[in-house]
Amino acid sequence: MTIVVTGAAGFIGSNLVKALNERGETDIIAVDNLSKGDKFHNLVDLAITHYIDKQDFIEELAAGTYDGQITAILHQGACSDTMEHDGRYMMDNNYQYTLALFEWAQEQQVQFIYASSAATYGNGSNGFVETPDCEKPLNVYGYSKLLFDQILRRRMEDERITAQVAGFRYFNVYGPREQHKGRMASVAFHNFNQYRETGKVKLFGEYGGYEAGGHTRDFVSVEDIVKVNLWFLDNPEVCGIYNVGTGRAQPFNDIAVTVVNTCRAAEGKPALSREELLAQGLLEYTDFPDALKGKYQCFTEADLTLLREAGYEDAFLTVEQGVQRYVQALLRK
Repeated sequence: MTIVVTGAAGFIGSNLVKALNERGETDIIAVDNLSKGDKFHNLVDLAITHYIDKQDFIEELAAGTYDGQITAILHQGACSDTMEHDGRYMMDNNYQYTLALFEWAQEQQVQFIYASSAATYGNGSNGFVETPDCEKPLNVYGYSKLLFDQILRRRMEDERITAQVAGFRYFNVYGPREQHKGRMASVAFHNFNQYRETGKVKLFGEYGGYEAGGHTRDFVSVEDIVKVNLWFLDNPEVCGIYNVGTGRAQPFNDIAVTVVNTCRAAEGKPALSREELLAQGLLEYTDFPDALKGKYQCFTEADLTLLREAGYEDAFLTVEQGVQRYVQALLRK
C-alpha cells in the first residue's frame, strides 16, 4: 500500500520521505508544486514511486484513480509564508486543499496526518494549549490553519471520524533541507549563513519587554518533528490536535551562540560566552524593525500535555543539541 507525502519536496516533507526510506518504505507518492524548481534538490537522493503536481493529485483523487491504493497521507504541503497577504490564495492553498484531502481520506478510511501551526496561537497571550480560548492568530496564515482545526474538532465531537486524523501545531522548526525557504528559513540557517559570509551574527534588539536577542521561542529540530509523525503513523488509533515543540522555550541568543561556537569548533577554536562574542564583534544587535511590531511572537512554548497523554514519550533535542548537529551537517556540505 502506498503512502502519500504532500509538500514532499519541501522542508518537513522531504525529511519525512527520507525517514520512510530509512525504514525501507519506497512505495511513496510525492506530491508538491515545483513552480519554484529549486526544491527538486530535496528529492534527488530519495526513493519514491511517483511524483505528481498537487492540482493533478486532487483531480485524480476525485476521479477515483487512487481508491483502495493508499494507506496514509502525510500532509505537509502548504504556503508557510506568514507575511503572505493574499488571503484568497492562502485559504485555497492551506484550508480548501487540506479539507479536500481530509474528506477523501475519511471516505476511504485512510490515515490522515497533517501540519497545523503554532501560528494559530498568535502572540500567545492566553498560553499555548490546544483549546479555543488560546487561539488568536495574527495573520491569515494562522487563520488558514486554525479553520481546518476547527472543522476537525466538530467532526470529532460528532463522532464522525472513520480513520485516524492527527494535526500537529509545529513550533519553530529548524534543520536540514530548508535551504529553498528563503526568508522563511529558520533562524539557525540564517545565523549560519551570516556567520560564514560576514564573520558575525546579527539579532534583533530589545522589543516588547525582552532584552536584545532575548525574544524566546520553542525551537524544535526537524528530527523530532519526523519522529512524532512516524509515531502517529505507527499508532493509528490516536486522533486529535497536538502541539509539537520541545516544551522548553529558549532565546535567540542561544541559537546564535551555538551556531558560532559550532563553527569555531570546526576551525579548532575554543567556545566563547555570549559576552565574549559581543566583545569580539562576533555577535551584534540591530534595531527591531517597525514592520514587525505588533505582528511578532516574542514568546512561544509548546504545552506538551496532550502529546504526552497520547503516549508519545521521547525526549526532544535542546537548541544546543539540535542546532549543533544541524550546523555540523551544513559544514559537511
